[in-house]
Amino acid sequence: MSDVNNAPQKENDSIRPIPADKRMMSWGSNTMLWLGGCISIGTLAMGSAQLENGLNLIQLLMAVTIGSLILVVGITMNDQFSYKTGAPYAIQLKSAFGTKGSNLPVLIRGLPAIVWYGYQTWLGGAAINNISKALFGFDNIWVFFILFQVIQIFLSIKGFQGAKWVGNIGGVVISCAMLYLLYICITSYGDVISTQLINKSGTWGMPFIAAVIAFFGNSTTVMLNAGDYSREVKTGYSHLQRGVSYFLAMVPATVLLGIIGAMASTATGIANPINAFAQMVDNKVVMIVTLSFIIFAQLSTNLASNVIPPAYAFMDVFKMKHKTAVILIGILAVCTCPWILTNDASAAGLSVFVKLYSAFFAPIFAILIVDYFILRKRQITDEQLEELYDDNGSRKGVNWAAIIAMAIGAVIGLLNIDLAFFTATIPTGVIFYLLMKNMKSSENFCKGTILEKK
Repeated sequence: MSDVNNAPQKENDSIRPIPADKRMMSWGSNTMLWLGGCISIGTLAMGSAQLENGLNLIQLLMAVTIGSLILVVGITMNDQFSYKTGAPYAIQLKSAFGTKGSNLPVLIRGLPAIVWYGYQTWLGGAAINNISKALFGFDNIWVFFILFQVIQIFLSIKGFQGAKWVGNIGGVVISCAMLYLLYICITSYGDVISTQLINKSGTWGMPFIAAVIAFFGNSTTVMLNAGDYSREVKTGYSHLQRGVSYFLAMVPATVLLGIIGAMASTATGIANPINAFAQMVDNKVVMIVTLSFIIFAQLSTNLASNVIPPAYAFMDVFKMKHKTAVILIGILAVCTCPWILTNDASAAGLSVFVKLYSAFFAPIFAILIVDYFILRKRQITDEQLEELYDDNGSRKGVNWAAIIAMAIGAVIGLLNIDLAFFTATIPTGVIFYLLMKNMKSSENFCKGTILEKK
């Protein structure tokens, strides 16, 4: 059969389970992909946003570390379904929510990714524009924003292979850049940082707890769809081995980014990290190299974290081909008006946005964990997996137990968005279990679980 005849089949098979012999990522590739994916200007901006909450450097360091560690635990738990089955997050949801009910949570996951995609593309365009001004005196951020987005869409069309390639190269390069940015902050602005960030009294109260949740919530998006990446990892790695991979990729990098963001903002008084570093670095060559690294960071993060999840969502919900999905996502990212989101005045609003979607992610995460760990006891047969792809199987339609539990959990989380993930997770899990056990409409969804009536 010709390659031409095979092309449509490959497009349609993108969300089918990936067999063990077709998986492309080793332990090292997985680590580098997650490293490239978590290094974002958004995290720098999040560090900057915490200054208004009154935290000092030690408190900020602790907040980032605790938030990142909780995130790693969540990822290591939620990657297990897809690592075992080879199916993506969009299919994982069908086990608990149903073949139609899964549409809502999968789209809820896709929205923040599209927003971050646009946000980071604008910052990448801004970095290119600053380089253009330094070299040629040409200043037009819109030209470079559109150019950068076109390049990202082109790479996105190549699918997971493109994300892996960018992540493997970018991980090492960007790590060196982070250390250099930290060096600039300490050596050039040490006195200001010491006075305004290190020696301030700070607080260990609610602002500190809110900062923990903010840094945790900043990446809860990838915690939900961790399976979209683990399904590409070669078999044979234990939960601990994959957990170590996530830890090495995410914790040190996130801590460095949060601290660098706070230091840069303290030194310049500018919340936008691109503009802050453009002002901090007075050497033209060094500035160009630094901004180039920042461009690569946006590219790797967008391809790994902000394109793949909504692409799978659109392919599942709207039955799109991969190419169509990534092009549409690129257009929607532009429509989020990132030029407004990246304003200095928007830094605090960005933090609120992260907390808001965390209130919805907590219930979804809780339902997935209860479904797989408690109801299924981490067991799923090939026949049960195939039913998740069958619109007329045991998971057909909407599981209202999951939808109701998610809605109640979101309301609980929204009562206090600073604590949303922690207040909503356990109640949602308990409610979902009780509804599954007692709702007659959910009896069909109990098939293959400990609640199945023999």
